[in-house]
Amino acid sequence: MNNDILPIEVKGLSVSYGNKRILTNMYMQVEAGHTYGLIGPNGAGKSTLFKAILGLLEPNAGEIKVFGAEVKHSRKRIAYVPQKDDIDWEFPASVKDIVLMGRYPHKGLLERLNKNDLKLAEEAMVELGIAELADRQIGQLSGGQQQRVFIARALCQQADLFFFDEPFVGVDMSTEERIVSAMKKMASEGKTLLVVHHDLTTVEQYFDKVILINQRLIALGDTKTAFTQENIARCYGAQLGMLQRWQ
Repeated sequence: MNNDILPIEVKGLSVSYGNKRILTNMYMQVEAGHTYGLIGPNGAGKSTLFKAILGLLEPNAGEIKVFGAEVKHSRKRIAYVPQKDDIDWEFPASVKDIVLMGRYPHKGLLERLNKNDLKLAEEAMVELGIAELADRQIGQLSGGQQQRVFIARALCQQADLFFFDEPFVGVDMSTEERIVSAMKKMASEGKTLLVVHHDLTTVEQYFDKVILINQRLIALGDTKTAFTQENIARCYGAQLGMLQRWQ
């Protein structure tokens, strides 16, 4: 692995849905070993940015490199935890089944799961505090437990780049603290994390770097220098209610 290659490099990215422009001429570089809070108001294009980087959306313009190449060459190194609304909770799978799905990118077409895969899944479930739920169907869990399951799946994958789309929505404080602890541990091991986040009061506590967007890049950098009242005001614009609550 070349440590000089950036996990993500975006140049001139523009994305539209139909005739509506969602992202405009974005340039950004994401460095390894950090937790990035992706911050912006509703409709700012945060989930769209994720999907463009992951190759799930075709940009109108621009170039995206993941570990120095097209994203299709790095699938095994990427873990994605979508919004809870994007998941079918009635799917007939147990907690262990879901967590073990994190191992599938490392398997050949007919290759079976082995003892090491099971060990990694067990370790991930223990770290997220859900080992005792291993045989439960995911639809029977609370919102916080469900979120822990999908974070555990991402851990089990042993990826280098993680995308978390609103991981703290609908979870209790215990789960939130457990997820934050896991994220910081991953970053300390050289992993890179991008996290869509809405609670401005916890940004400085949870993330060492921030990306503020509102259909274009507003600011990117260390949380201490980029997460300023001036940049937040530029990012949220007319949505002053949220801004005033944060202040």
